Amino acid sequence: MRSIWKGAISFGLVTIPIKLYSATEQKDVSFHQVHREDGGRIKYKRVCSVDGEEVQYSDIAKGYELPTGEMVVLTDEDFADLPLTTSRRIDVLQFTPASQIDPIYFAKSYYLEPDGQGTKPYVLLRDALERSGQVAVVKIALRQRESLAALRVRDGVFVLETMLWPDEIREAEFGFLEEDVQVRPQELKMAESLIDTMVADFDPAEYTDAYREALQEVIEAKVAGREIVAPEVPAEQGPAVDLMAALRASVEAAKRERQGAGAAEKSAAKTPVKTAGKSTAKSAGKSTAKSVAKSDGRAAAEGAEEESAPRKRKTRRSA
Repeated sequence: MRSIWKGAISFGLVTIPIKLYSATEQKDVSFHQVHREDGGRIKYKRVCSVDGEEVQYSDIAKGYELPTGEMVVLTDEDFADLPLTTSRRIDVLQFTPASQIDPIYFAKSYYLEPDGQGTKPYVLLRDALERSGQVAVVKIALRQRESLAALRVRDGVFVLETMLWPDEIREAEFGFLEEDVQVRPQELKMAESLIDTMVADFDPAEYTDAYREALQEVIEAKVAGREIVAPEVPAEQGPAVDLMAALRASVEAAKRERQGAGAAEKSAAKTPVKTAGKSTAKSAGKSTAKSVAKSDGRAAAEGAEEESAPRKRKTRRSA
């Protein structure tokens, strides 16, 4: 990694020299705009809307448009005179529990590495912060923009999470929040049961970007000149008519999936499987699971209808 910023953490009278690195990177497939006929790259010119002349990059300034349509032109000298007191410092403002900071405020993550003679005070503040269970609320200026940030410890390294300002968070103004939606206790209990059956430790390595992988395969197929086959897209299900029945069926399906996965692992460990039969067994297993889930879903729906229908007593005389 290459550092993108150098400065110091200002903690009381203690100064800790650090280097700042981007902690994340966007794993995306990048494209260029090209001419469809010959694949030539498309180029753009910077043209002035007033005189129609091409403008050199060195002659471009920033402009702020007024409501009247007039433009206020700002130069580099105007920005240089702005009072950025934290131009090369990360000022610690306070310490607070991490639970008090809503994740919606977080914008971007950075790693901090001690620089020069800053290793000992870096480790001292890191260990003290980790033992306190708090995060540091700091202020930093990056790329001519001052931001609040949270300083926390991850795997023995300081992570700086830049934050949005309060007026940059949009209000959640949606019509349904004003509606009086009644939820039955049975439905709430069933939803909680579904959540319980799906509780697991979070391991991000279990998830992958399926779209990016498929897109990469399309590109590789184009390069190799192979025929491109589009994957089958499962049909989307509509909203459940009977919410209680859908929740009950979901809980049962989640339980069967876990039990089936456990049984499959035990069976695989005891019985060796021949390579030739893997595909057939896997296909048959999926077909059986779909049939069982569909049958159970219908049974659950019928059971919900029977519970909601009024019960009638029938008396039979003894023969």
